[in-house]
Amino acid sequence: MATGLARASVRHRRGGFLAGFLSVFLGAAILMAFASMLDTAGAPGVHGTDRTTLTIMAMVVGGWGAIVVASAVGTTLAVASRQRAAELALLRSLGATPGQAVRLVVGEVALVGAAGALLAIPFGYGGGYGLLRILQDTDQVHHGIGYRFGTAALAVGAGGCLLAALAAAWITARRTARRRVRDAQLDAAGGGHRTSRFRLVAGVVLVLAGANCAVLTATVVDGKQLQSQSVAGEGAILSSIGFALLAPVILRAAVAVLGPLLETLGAGGQLGVLGVRRRLQRAATPMMPIVVCTAISVGTLYMQAIWNSAHPVMNADDKSTATLNYVVVGMLAVFAAVMLVNLMVADTSARHREFAQLRLTGATPRQILRLVGAETVLTLVTGVLFGSLAALLSIVPYSLAVTDKAVPDTSPGIYVAVVAGVAVLTLAAGLGSARRTTRVPATAVLRGAVAS
Repeated sequence: MATGLARASVRHRRGGFLAGFLSVFLGAAILMAFASMLDTAGAPGVHGTDRTTLTIMAMVVGGWGAIVVASAVGTTLAVASRQRAAELALLRSLGATPGQAVRLVVGEVALVGAAGALLAIPFGYGGGYGLLRILQDTDQVHHGIGYRFGTAALAVGAGGCLLAALAAAWITARRTARRRVRDAQLDAAGGGHRTSRFRLVAGVVLVLAGANCAVLTATVVDGKQLQSQSVAGEGAILSSIGFALLAPVILRAAVAVLGPLLETLGAGGQLGVLGVRRRLQRAATPMMPIVVCTAISVGTLYMQAIWNSAHPVMNADDKSTATLNYVVVGMLAVFAAVMLVNLMVADTSARHREFAQLRLTGATPRQILRLVGAETVLTLVTGVLFGSLAALLSIVPYSLAVTDKAVPDTSPGIYVAVVAGVAVLTLAAGLGSARRTTRVPATAVLRGAVAS
């Protein structure tokens, strides 16, 4: 019964599952591309440095990529499940058991996730083939090595993303379904439940682990490019994910500091600050891709720039590491950008009823856009700030290890370009979806003419 209801729900609410589908689709394609290097490395006739290079590409880059992708996929599916809180509360009030509600949500995610993973297979195949060609064109592996796409690619890519999606849906739905019906209804109408103790502890532990990597890079690891960049890069990744988990706490502090400034912008700014305070959990969700994208892009590109300035003449190993860095930044930045747009659009679109009520009480579409703009700017500034802090946990110790200087002799242009790109994506996604929402007549929204 639950499976049939899940299929009917997916058919009825295709648009509501788009963000989850895209996250699994893109995440699976990226992970399959990297994991296919393991299949290629295990092929007959691949030996020595070729096998080592392919394995490093899969394990180092793909391993950390898997953590980032799984976190992003899990967050996206958790948001989608959380937005069903009102519907699940209604089902509970009609007699559905918590187990039935959980099976419904998990069944929906299984259908959507399986479709995304299956459709990602040809793109993962093509991405892995292109990755091998890059390695061959830069003379890091021999041109005679044939491409293989097999068990490792499918298990790590498709299986890993689908598992992350199902786990996130199960945890979120179970937490919502176990609440009392009245509490769940109030939770759906408000800003979500409080941050769990597990999430707080995990966030602090990851930030401390990132700081530990920074200390190791500056004091223990030698100045060799691959080793020092690997440890320093771990610092940026771990701390950025930790800050993402702590986003609600961080955003609450940011509201206290920046809120009075935004309130001077008028009614839109005041409503925006009030909105963030009221729906802190949901408002903090888009911070994750902002923090992670900023940290990984800025940290990796500056580490490469530091090495290039200290070693103008690069050998084969240097070129190999540079290729790894640019591939990492390119693929993960694209993924984080898509997740950012996904989360911003999903969050804003889910508020069409709230915006309609504001318009019926006298708010103009321009004021609604200012409201969304104030919320988006607050989230953007906070995310970029802590993403930059996470990046510094890799840049400063790496600069000390390579050049014995805490402040590297590099151009600020890299940082400006990354921040500008993140800002444009964030503002365009948030304001663009809000503009589309306000074009629909408020009375039509409240009559249910617009699907949630």
